[in-house]
Amino acid sequence: MQITDIFKLLGGVGLFLFGMSIMSTGLKNACGDNLQNILECATKNKVVAVFAGLLMTVLVQSSSAIDVMVIGFVNSGMMNLSQAIGVIMGANIGTTITAQITAFNLALYTPLILFAGAVMYLFFKKSIVKHIGSIIMGFGMLFAGITMIKEVVGPLSDSDEFISFISTLNNPALAVAFGVGFTALLQSSSSSIVIFQTFAVQEILTYNTAVYLVIGAAIGSVTPNLLAGLTANREGKRTAVLNLLFNLIRAILLITLINIIPLTDWICRLSPNDVGRQVANTHTIFAVIAVLVELPFTKFIIRLAEKIIPVNPEENKTRSDRSLVYMNQLDNIPVSVALHQTQREICRMGRIAANNLNNAIKCFFDYNAEKAADVRNNEETVNILNHSIADAMLQLKTLDLTTENMRRVSMMTIAVTDIERLSDHAENIVEYIEEMNSKKASLSESALDELKSMAKDTIDAVFLSIDIFETEDYSKLDEIELLESNVDNYEKELIHNHVERLMNSNCDALSGIIFSDIVTDLERCSDHAINLAYALKERNN
Repeated sequence: MQITDIFKLLGGVGLFLFGMSIMSTGLKNACGDNLQNILECATKNKVVAVFAGLLMTVLVQSSSAIDVMVIGFVNSGMMNLSQAIGVIMGANIGTTITAQITAFNLALYTPLILFAGAVMYLFFKKSIVKHIGSIIMGFGMLFAGITMIKEVVGPLSDSDEFISFISTLNNPALAVAFGVGFTALLQSSSSSIVIFQTFAVQEILTYNTAVYLVIGAAIGSVTPNLLAGLTANREGKRTAVLNLLFNLIRAILLITLINIIPLTDWICRLSPNDVGRQVANTHTIFAVIAVLVELPFTKFIIRLAEKIIPVNPEENKTRSDRSLVYMNQLDNIPVSVALHQTQREICRMGRIAANNLNNAIKCFFDYNAEKAADVRNNEETVNILNHSIADAMLQLKTLDLTTENMRRVSMMTIAVTDIERLSDHAENIVEYIEEMNSKKASLSESALDELKSMAKDTIDAVFLSIDIFETEDYSKLDEIELLESNVDNYEKELIHNHVERLMNSNCDALSGIIFSDIVTDLERCSDHAINLAYALKERNN
């Protein structure tokens, strides 16, 4: 093989990968928010999760992209491991569609496909047409890349050195290992399978060798997910481990099967004299078999992942905080009890948000990266509770509610939003101090003292508002009104003092902006506190 042939091979692989990327981006853009909707459906049960993962992978043409997305959702608490493993299994089936497509010989039509896609992308103004054009262009690039690869690898069948290397892959263990390493290098199982498929078509590889390469490619495909898991929390890391465990078990299962029963002979009979289709069918059938066998045992795979990365006490607390405690069976209890349970759940969420705001303020005055991470983790907890409580409250509307009960449900819905905003402000405050630290900015001692005084009254107002909301003791309203008035006065006074410091050059521009922003955040927190305190008070009281 000459150096130009190597360049051409690399160019073919690059064009194939770029075509996959273009097609994936176009599909995601064309689908819009539907991918998120599909993912939400995956929360129902394991079987639905498998189909959701399959469909999403077919849409974006990348199981790695879906798996990394799942790690992100688990990392943020939007999905648990039971839901994640179903999506991962479905993605393993969905990714086989690429090999099925490339088994068709469309080389003759590739230029026309590229031209049609380019025309749609360049000369049409509608975004949906442009997205479809990019999908078609990616599709054409994919086949153009395959054509280039075929042109290069064809003559390799006459190369003694290459044939000598390929012959070593007749050993199943070496073939699996090569499949793992080659796929890990390309970071794409679709790409490696297509290359193995091309080698088989060019009679450089035997079908039996390709079978073991396919098994190895499935293991190697988890490399991007393991890398993504490095920056995730422990639950995100477990998701990456789940994918690895699934594919390791899959490899053991399939190697056992093909050595016990004539499974590969049956696959070959589905498409005789078409080794490219045989490799594609092997990839698909192996994935389906693995999912069917392993799906009933997902709990055991999850437990194994949790043994590899044990659940620590902090995680148990986070899981507990993010789960509904009082609103699990609202449709099986009297209306008055259901409303009281909802009120208790909102109060629980309120205390998590209030503590998070308090911790964020402490972090602002005494920054610590671990404290900042805790604030963000608790912000995610509040967001999850916000959605969970909102979904559970829909059950209340199916009950026989009086006019007063309807009013309380409506006001509790608004109260949940006020609480969620408190935690948003907590995250803002952490971001302010991190920005100051990164720019080496600082506040004067007088500015810090002013903020501490304002922050104290704000926090007192927030905790008092939750007590009033829980007990409905409106004798404390005068106290919270006074605190809120103090915060309003602080806002005016602090902004006035801030302007004077700027005029006297005692404050730099960045610190001044952050000072103004945190004053605004604290004032808005006191407003949310007042809203919460008055939320359940009847209008005529």
